[in-house]
Amino acid sequence: MSVIEGDAGEHAGGDSAREPTATEDLLYDVIRRLWPLHRTVVRAVERELADTGMTAGEHALLDTLHTEGPRTVPQLARTMGLDRQPVQRWVNHAAELGLVVTAPNPAHRRSSLIRLTTEGTAAIRGIQRFESTELRQRLADLPAEDVRTALHVLDRLGEEFRHLANGSRVQREETDSQGSRDSRGSEGSNGSNGKPEGHDSRPTAPLMHKGRSGA
Repeated sequence: MSVIEGDAGEHAGGDSAREPTATEDLLYDVIRRLWPLHRTVVRAVERELADTGMTAGEHALLDTLHTEGPRTVPQLARTMGLDRQPVQRWVNHAAELGLVVTAPNPAHRRSSLIRLTTEGTAAIRGIQRFESTELRQRLADLPAEDVRTALHVLDRLGEEFRHLANGSRVQREETDSQGSRDSRGSEGSNGSNGKPEGHDSRPTAPLMHKGRSGA
């Protein structure tokens, strides 16, 4: 992965042929697992939602609304780390299923809020009850500290790759130095402790899914 290769060369004074460290090898292994894991999770979600009319994306939409409360489509897209177009399609279909509705937005007349209906709330709560049972049974051997460490690593990977995707990558030494200077004055030019506006590292969807609202 280029993010690790780049860091290896820069920290070795431009010697891109330097052997990767044990930590870099482990990071490669983490990154290699992410894409197949994502595909496997989506297939599992789609199987569980087969008789509900919902897609995996619409489940993630309901989960976000349940966690974050009413949001506009652009806000949902930023929170979920996605383009606006697929989120708008999920909103449209979820509205057809009676799971969400649009509501007036006091802050912006032309951008309606999307909120869960009573049926949508019941559906996502049923999903979460099933997920809790599945996670408890299948992953009971994982200590909470391991899970917290995994979340920390995934959040950091997400943050760094967002910088790469946005073309805003900065050397960590420069960031740390700037952060030290900012801490003596302000929080930085964007007022968010150096994170891009709209940044949200919260996971956008649970691991296990069930679409039966009565589950």
